[in-house]
Amino acid sequence: MSGINSRFWTDRFYLREFEERDWPAVHRYAGQELVSRYQPWGPNTEEESRNYVQQILEGAAKADRTQFAFAVIWRESGQLIGAGELSLQNAANRVGEIGYILHPDYWGQGIATGVAELLISFGFDDLNLHRIFATCDPNNSSSKKVLEKAGMVWEGTLRENMRMKNGWRDSMVYSMLEQEWRIRKQ
Repeated sequence: MSGINSRFWTDRFYLREFEERDWPAVHRYAGQELVSRYQPWGPNTEEESRNYVQQILEGAAKADRTQFAFAVIWRESGQLIGAGELSLQNAANRVGEIGYILHPDYWGQGIATGVAELLISFGFDDLNLHRIFATCDPNNSSSKKVLEKAGMVWEGTLRENMRMKNGWRDSMVYSMLEQEWRIRKQ
């Protein structure tokens, strides 16, 4: 994993492993209702943001790591502006799931698409996955656009598969297969 950071740079941001000192920056976005609107969590308390970062650090230290969560760092300021995550969902079938979240000040700038593309590249090129998927709330048109711009294909909608604060939510499923990634890279 040591060589991964050098590949996770773009002209505007980069991804790096989380550090314990990151929790206040995480809380700046995770504590906002706007950010957690389509999530089953949040808005986070300071303790919840601190616990989130601690859980990431504990997962990263495991020999059989299945969760790869990265801080999104804005190059110009060095500020943590979000997170991107790839979780191994089924090792035998080489399946992973990606997710991303950003501070609202950085929405609508193509950053989430860039994060998704870096996570997809990591999943196929480094983890040798066969299939990578992501889900989003059908009402979250911005997230749908991110997944489509990243090259993922809409597979269908899971009905009432996620319990939210105010009831059940459907989830749209998007995916990419390793052969599609290879073609896209060319």
